[in-house]
This record gives sequence, C-alpha cells and structure tokens, in this order.
Amino acid sequence: MTTFPDLTGRVALVTGASRGIGYWVAKHLASAGAHVIAVARTVGGLEELDDEIKAAGGQATLVPLDLADMAGIDRMGGAIHDRWGKLDILVANAAMLGVISPIGHVEAKTFEKVMNINVVSTWRVIRSVDPLLRLSDAGRAVVMTSNAAHSARAFWAPYAASKAAVETLTRSWADETRTMPLRVNAFDPGRTRTAMRAQAMPGENPDTLPKPDEVAASMMALVDPALTETGKIYQFRRLGFVAHQEPV
Repeated sequence: MTTFPDLTGRVALVTGASRGIGYWVAKHLASAGAHVIAVARTVGGLEELDDEIKAAGGQATLVPLDLADMAGIDRMGGAIHDRWGKLDILVANAAMLGVISPIGHVEAKTFEKVMNINVVSTWRVIRSVDPLLRLSDAGRAVVMTSNAAHSARAFWAPYAASKAAVETLTRSWADETRTMPLRVNAFDPGRTRTAMRAQAMPGENPDTLPKPDEVAASMMALVDPALTETGKIYQFRRLGFVAHQEPV
C-alpha cells in the first residue's frame, strides 16, 4: 500500500479534477488530509469526486469552472484568499489535446483553443495563486507536462508546442521562487489510460497502460512538505517511484 505524506490542514487546488489523473490526484490529496479545491467544467464528475472524498472522511470544495473563463480564474484566487488566506498545493492538471493532424491542416480556432486552455489558462492560474502559495510554510506546485514537448513528433504540433510553453513557464517560476519555501516542479505522466490518450491513440490496447490512480499516487511525492527539489521535470515510472531529470 502506498504511503502518502501527511497533508492534514493543508489546502490543495487541482484543475481538471473531474476525471483521469486529476480526479485521482484530488482523491489521494483528500485521503492524505488536505482540503481539496476541485476545479473542472464537468459538474457530474466533480459531484462524483465529492461523494467519494466525503465517503472516505475527506473534505472538498467544488468549483465548476471552464478554464477559458480567465476572469473566473482570477475570482477563484480571490475566493481562496478570502476563505483560507493561503494555498499550500497546486496541481495544474487541466489540458486538452486538440487534434492529431499535419500542422498545415490545423484550423486556427483549434490551435488557438489548445494554446488558450493549455498555456494561457495555466499561466492565469499560476498568476492567481502564486501570492497564496508564497504565504504557505511549504507551498508545492506541480504542473503537468508531456514528453511531446521534447519529442516534437509529426502531427502533434499544437499539443507539443503548448506543453513546451508550459514547461518553460514552470521552470521560470521555479527559478523566481528558488530562495523561498515554495517548490515548483513539472510532472510527465507518460502513457496513461485516460480519455485523452484514447483520443490520441485510438488503436492502442488500454490494458497495457498504467491506470490514472497509479500515476496520481506517484505524484504525491511532489507535494510532500519535506520535498527540497525545485525546477525539475519528473517522469512516472511503473515501479512505484518517481524519477527526475534535469530540464532538457
């Protein structure tokens, strides 16, 4: 059984929490004692998450929010400040794939939407909660990345470009806060059994892939108040540990 860090009394924000990795990260954070602020567009998924967290004795606050609503992201930061006065953990998980297509065939509106959700809204979330994380005695931020940012595979241009941008934002933020208690790292889950993966690889056998709960469990090491590393890119490994590397 995986042992999680004690997060009793800590407040955690998870975006994209209604399904997949975000859903399980939120569940694991709550089981470790954190009060989880779960953000997603899908109300049904959030309500299911809330039911499971409460049934296990945890606490959650649901925030039905489309991350294309930039003003809504700003209001969320203000609401967190008014209620808790700080934030201890951010898991910036929300993202969209867009299309797998030759770059010249990608519609402008599709490219813009991918960049808006994956990059602009992630930056907006960071901007909104950075002051709150600095008020924590051990702020922890985990921003999801992907190997697509480095492999630059054919037909993956919009998603790959967005993840490269997010990874750079994360590393820059980590460098800005290096002398503070805040630790900022990126996490690459790799091939995981999620709806996004099925959209990208429809012919792949999902039984060969790690499940989201397993991947999410490995991320818990990155929100541990005892963590000292910052500015790293962590990658999931299926042997129950997280490997990290220097930024490429």
